[in-house]
Amino acid sequence: MTQAFAVSDKGRVRKGNEDAFACADDVQLFVVADGMGGHNAGEVAARLAVEAIVGFIRRSAQDGECSWPCGVDPTVSFDGNRLRTAIHLANRRVFRVAEEHDDYTGMGTTVVAVLVSDSTIVVGHVGDSRLYLLADGILSQITKDDSWAATVLAEELGDDKVALANHPMRNVLTNVIGAREQADIHLVELPVQGDELLLLCSDGLHGTLSDEEICDILTAPGDVSLTPRALIDAALDAGSRDNVTALVVQLNGTGV
Repeated sequence: MTQAFAVSDKGRVRKGNEDAFACADDVQLFVVADGMGGHNAGEVAARLAVEAIVGFIRRSAQDGECSWPCGVDPTVSFDGNRLRTAIHLANRRVFRVAEEHDDYTGMGTTVVAVLVSDSTIVVGHVGDSRLYLLADGILSQITKDDSWAATVLAEELGDDKVALANHPMRNVLTNVIGAREQADIHLVELPVQGDELLLLCSDGLHGTLSDEEICDILTAPGDVSLTPRALIDAALDAGSRDNVTALVVQLNGTGV
């Protein structure tokens, strides 16, 4: 059995919320997107991406002979190809809408998406929205940020956390949905062990709370349905100036 709970908050500084999420329980798909761009373009990009991903996953679940407009990757599973294609289609949709509307020029969005089956957790992501997995009390970051801090600066500065935290380019993204005709999509496939807790979140959360603080909240006793709100409140109290989204998925037992 899978249960999912999500909260998105515009925060205490921003006038609007450019995050979007989906809990498509019927197809066991969970998505968080964090949009960017002026004139409400970030909100549009995030919404379009989420809609495109959910739409293709639902279509491909109903039709065993669905088309593969972006080709097939033989190194990943059927569900891996479904999620890969869905994110490619999201990129295409956001890119084309940006081309057609001057106000949306340059808009984009991050995406982290999880597709769960009886035996596999398929993760697809672009940008710096993250997936964490909690199992046996240990929190693991499954995704790696597409940011200067995680890529270029990590190679240049190594383990110098102070220099990384203060570098002016640290938050610049190197890969997002909608900025180019093709996005680099990262896929990870993990076995379902049972009793995992998944956290999909935007950088308004993980950019403020440490992994230790996130783990403490995820492992706290109580109703898991309240966990997203507790995470967001902690981030806002710690000074987050961004929109904040937390989506928690509880996997119970070996099946979903």
